[in-house]
Amino acid sequence: MAEKILIVDDDIDSLKLIGLMLQRHGYEVAAANAGNQAVNKAASDVPDLIILDVMMPDMDGYEVTRRLRANPTTRSIPIIMFTAKTLIDDKVKAFELGADDYLTKPTHPAELASRVKAILSRNTAQDGDEDGSKRNSTVLGVMGVKGGVGTTTIAVNMAAAMVQSGETPILADFCLGQGTVGLSLGHGQASSMATLLSRAPNEISARAIEGQLVSHQTGIRLLMASTRPKEALLSYAPETALEIVNTLRSLSTQVVLDLGNHLNMASGRVMRTVDQLLIVIEPNRVALTMARELFQTLDAETIDRAKLNIAVMNRSQSSIQTPWQEIEQALGQEIKAIISAAPDLAFQAVEANVPIVLFRPNSITASQLSKLAEDFRVG
Repeated sequence: MAEKILIVDDDIDSLKLIGLMLQRHGYEVAAANAGNQAVNKAASDVPDLIILDVMMPDMDGYEVTRRLRANPTTRSIPIIMFTAKTLIDDKVKAFELGADDYLTKPTHPAELASRVKAILSRNTAQDGDEDGSKRNSTVLGVMGVKGGVGTTTIAVNMAAAMVQSGETPILADFCLGQGTVGLSLGHGQASSMATLLSRAPNEISARAIEGQLVSHQTGIRLLMASTRPKEALLSYAPETALEIVNTLRSLSTQVVLDLGNHLNMASGRVMRTVDQLLIVIEPNRVALTMARELFQTLDAETIDRAKLNIAVMNRSQSSIQTPWQEIEQALGQEIKAIISAAPDLAFQAVEANVPIVLFRPNSITASQLSKLAEDFRVG
């Protein structure tokens, strides 16, 4: 049976546009154009999701949310606030009252559809957990053996390839002070990860993380770090990083973590909870030496070799690179993927703020990255 969505907005045109878009995606739609009407319909129909405008004449969206959360019948219905109010205080107030997501108008229909799908999928998964079934999810950590090997490029493109496969992944940037995920996708500088890591472990919740997530036009949800040097000086509890990862697991079936290019207390702790860890190297002597030392450290820390994987990223076309057989022999590990050199394509994709797999989907490099993502998908 189709999932039912209640749309609440005093603008009749908005009701029609959103309703038609959702119906095209296969959802059953109900509508209300006033706050009191919304509260009554939610209680009688108990929809699977409510899309709620804030500014309405009889009762604003905040009061509607407060009443829905106070009623046992409607308390657990997910709510997406959809409004022209753009101040951060408005967003904070919405989450404090119990909203599950917050979108500002105008929003691209694809982004709204992506948010709706993500929340409904999460709600279905949580219902399954209550019934005793286990939710399938994969957390993939991506780490480079040194800077400049393409760690972020691989993380971004794997998340984008997962979107192409019908998923709604979360891409989390743990590179405080060196976070380029947001910059590479045109979202500028954001300190969302630093904001969360500044909190105590018991302050990390799904709602707290949802308040920091940003949706990219591709459908990837981003938890970003910035390149501001002061972020790199942030002191935080490794347990907070671990709690963030565990909570991200509950928010999406596919989570990709950009762990940067060095091992530290937090990334060392996170590595133990990821399902798979992808180590990115270049086919040269320096990177191979650093990779060998990293693998020795991971062995000493008893990180399970079964979840370690190697991706060789060719940054330039050269006939004097280290052969892949030599890399496998030196590390005692099979190579998962070899990504062809495409420096011009990589540059053009970053300038366009679009991942390679979407910017040039028929290229050899895009095919290799998509295949790598497919190997890690749940399903």
